[in-house]
Amino acid sequence: MIIVMKAHATDADVEAVIGMVEALDYRAHVIRGVERTVVACVGEERGEAHSLQHLESVSGVERVMPVLRSFKLASREVRPEGSIVEVGGVPIGGKRLTVIAGPCAVESRAQVDAAALAVTQAGAHLLRGGAYKPRTSPYSFQGMEDEGLRLLEDAGRRNHIPVVTEIMDATDIDLVAEHADMLQVGARNAQNFSLLRRLGKVRKPILLKRGMSTRLEEFLMAAEYILSEGNPNVVLCERGIRTFETATRNTLDLNAVPLLKQWTHLPVIVDPSHGTGIWSLVTPMALASIAAGADGLLIEVHPQPAAALSDGPQQLRPARFMQLMAALKPVAHALGREL
Repeated sequence: MIIVMKAHATDADVEAVIGMVEALDYRAHVIRGVERTVVACVGEERGEAHSLQHLESVSGVERVMPVLRSFKLASREVRPEGSIVEVGGVPIGGKRLTVIAGPCAVESRAQVDAAALAVTQAGAHLLRGGAYKPRTSPYSFQGMEDEGLRLLEDAGRRNHIPVVTEIMDATDIDLVAEHADMLQVGARNAQNFSLLRRLGKVRKPILLKRGMSTRLEEFLMAAEYILSEGNPNVVLCERGIRTFETATRNTLDLNAVPLLKQWTHLPVIVDPSHGTGIWSLVTPMALASIAAGADGLLIEVHPQPAAALSDGPQQLRPARFMQLMAALKPVAHALGREL
């Protein structure tokens, strides 16, 4: 259930409603919108004694509404105008498009410095780079780990750009959160519920990628694990799903973008690098993603893709990334968005 407060409701009204909700064994999540505050109530309804409908008569309450979908806090009913998640002062969501760019993995100081400078000069808003790399083969490059984290943070600071990196293990959350502005949950951990719960207890924004075989409802339920633990700062990322097609690394599911925008208030971005696995397809699919309504992009950029230690074939050279950024502007403007 969600309790929609009146536009003139006071903080005391909201606190009174929270007290009544919690007395009925629900967990109350306060969501403050531009015009109204919503109290989302999560818990099991057990008959008339635990009904919240009677709260419509309480001071400051406009209406009490059921949320019919299984994902309660992620539902667009909770915040119809949509959410904006800030990462180091950079907003994701709303009218402005956000581009996150950088190498698949941090490989050396020189490499991450060159990538950070290139994506910043091209107009990217956030720097990405993997310090801990989940790889299919145990013999593949696994990342520079702690040293990679520090190199990424240093490159971001010197170029005045917030950084995003992947978290693989709940035991590393405090360390990664110390160095990164946003923590990414990769496709392989999209339904690692113990990790998601732990991330719900931190205040750093979370970039949640869709799993390779995760249905959209399951994807939003994964986000619900984070939201239900108190962290409202979740951004969803469509990065391709596994189908019968083998011509591309994955099948980029752009149907997901407008459907997710209908179902949830959370920002939605697209990763065409992993979605295709082929650098020449990244730009057309990036443009298509924005046309479909995405709030931003996650693009892999490497100074020398041929020498990359992971995912070289899908990473753009800096000059090609510059061209992509230029191509995005007229598409964004045509849709009433800003880059």
